[in-house]
Amino acid sequence: MKTYEINNQSELEQFKDEYEYKVNGNLDVKCSLDIQKRLYVEGDLYIKAGESIKAGESIKAGGYIKAGEYIEAGGYIEAGWYIEAGESIEAGWCYGIVAGLQITCKDKLTFGLKCFAGICAWRKISDEEKTITCGKFEGGVIEYGILKETGLEERKVKISCEGKEVEISRESAKALKLIN
Repeated sequence: MKTYEINNQSELEQFKDEYEYKVNGNLDVKCSLDIQKRLYVEGDLYIKAGESIKAGESIKAGGYIKAGEYIEAGGYIEAGWYIEAGESIEAGWCYGIVAGLQITCKDKLTFGLKCFAGICAWRKISDEEKTITCGKFEGGVIEYGILKETGLEERKVKISCEGKEVEISRESAKALKLIN
């Protein structure tokens, strides 16, 4: 399957269809995307670390969906394999999340209706592969899968500079490369 690289939102226009965007292959995104309607990727969807994806309607990938920051959709989020976000995952208030394998995010997991993880039909899977891991679960019903909440990271970190200790946001500290 061919992999297409997107470096800015305008490069996505080559995949425009009547419903918004459809990619017949894998999509490797090097920027944040803000889509009005839906994005459908037949293969894998990868958004580099530090970037995010937001769609007014749905996000669907035949393979996996992986984002460095957050994944947000006004509609449903669906992946044939796994879904992973460095921060939060949020689906619309009257929609859900479906993954053939596990769902993972470090921050909040929110959706309106149901969540299914580990509904793989092509092979036997382990409990780990049907686990929904998040910092904090904030809504909806886990219809299938094993929920594992890890707790939210502190939003502020203490930094010492020239003998003074100050608190700054975790995001700022990461951007300044003071922490990983």
